[in-house]
Amino acid sequence: MQKITPHLWFDKEAREAAEFYVSLFPGSKIINVTRLIDTPSGDCDLVSFELAGQPFMAISAGPLFKFNPSVSFHIKCGTTQEVDAVWQRLSPGAKILMPLDKYPFSERYGWLADKHGVSWQVIHAGKAPVLQKFTPVLMFVGDVCGKAEEAINFYISVFTNAPDGKAGNANAEVLARYGKGENPDKEGSVRYARFSLLGQEFGAMDSAREHKFAFNEAISFIVPAA
Repeated sequence: MQKITPHLWFDKEAREAAEFYVSLFPGSKIINVTRLIDTPSGDCDLVSFELAGQPFMAISAGPLFKFNPSVSFHIKCGTTQEVDAVWQRLSPGAKILMPLDKYPFSERYGWLADKHGVSWQVIHAGKAPVLQKFTPVLMFVGDVCGKAEEAINFYISVFTNAPDGKAGNANAEVLARYGKGENPDKEGSVRYARFSLLGQEFGAMDSAREHKFAFNEAISFIVPAA
């Protein structure tokens, strides 16, 4: 089955970043590098690569869009030692968003933006089997805060209603909601939810705290079509 592929937009560093990520994770490789000549952004490198068997793409196409934490990637680890090892490899030159520590939702967790600006949440998966190493996570802030659940339901409807869609390949589960008094977040809004599209896991959350960023084209998703 073809998979939904995260697509990362870099200024000039697509190949460098892909090679860096591939070096960090076993079972990872560069698939293809194509030079696109004389595009509106000049000459661009288009890089296809896999991380632990999951497909990614990256492009060097100018400084039009900047990465931010509205889209991040969970890296699920089977042990706390693996969390520490991944964190150590990703952290040089990184901006720490949540320090590596023990949290109520995980024995070992940290959130950073790496030296290229891409956000990663490194997390100990606990006793749950790691079926998907990297999970894209969408954070709904600002004008779209509180709309995570609505967005999830919309994405589920799109994929289950596609001509070859299968209901079993698209589903969702809200794992935690904000409670009363957890201001500024509204009671009942999504603290964290997971959903699957074409059998692939995604995550979503609302955050009413002040964030000076929003979704943009720096990270998009390529959807396979028959």
